[in-house]
Amino acid sequence: MSTGLPGSAAAPTVLVVDDERAIRRSMEVTLGAQGYRVITAADGEGALTATARGKPDVVVLDLGLPGISGQEVILGIRGWSLVPIIVLSARDADAEKVMALDNGANDYVTKPFSMEELSARIRAAIRWGLERAGTTEAPVVTTDDFTVDLVHTRVTRDGEEVRLTPTEWHLLEVLVRNAGRLVTREQLLTEVWGPTYESQTNYLRVFMAQLRAKLEPDPSHPRYLITESGLGSRFEP
Repeated sequence: MSTGLPGSAAAPTVLVVDDERAIRRSMEVTLGAQGYRVITAADGEGALTATARGKPDVVVLDLGLPGISGQEVILGIRGWSLVPIIVLSARDADAEKVMALDNGANDYVTKPFSMEELSARIRAAIRWGLERAGTTEAPVVTTDDFTVDLVHTRVTRDGEEVRLTPTEWHLLEVLVRNAGRLVTREQLLTEVWGPTYESQTNYLRVFMAQLRAKLEPDPSHPRYLITESGLGSRFEP
């Protein structure tokens, strides 16, 4: 199969939740053509039921739902499942996106969106889910350019240790432990610097730049340490 789908021979299942029938149908056809098994729901209650019964590999969730809101759906799913959730959000709704990520969503796609971007996000989410399912956290994370040893708190490149400050290490550790998942600015600032620093976004800019300078092959075009403007950062192994 040329779709590049991760996992076993069984077709991954995508749950599409949107109150617009045309969008559900469009994604059902497009994703189905890419080799996915697609199930759909039109509202929050249907989303929770479909998640429990259909056991999807990833949930694509519109936040603007009738009845139970998309935010409530995320919280409901996260009460018992770690299935990857990609939220769909309207433009200029950063606060709602941040809330969705804080509630447990893994990623977001802004409307209007391209199916190419959504497909790429779905593939990444499924890989993340497969890596997490039934496994414990990997103590050593290896990329093409460097290795992060979470047990011995060190980073090596070409067999040589990369010297990081305690703050640089702590920031990298939080991102690596949430590999593939966007961590909000507030979460990073609170975990690394403490709750009184959650508005000091300049700290993140400075230390992310320092980490990129030490770890990225091309710091001006980061491959591993990605920042989503106005939202947060993520580590892509």
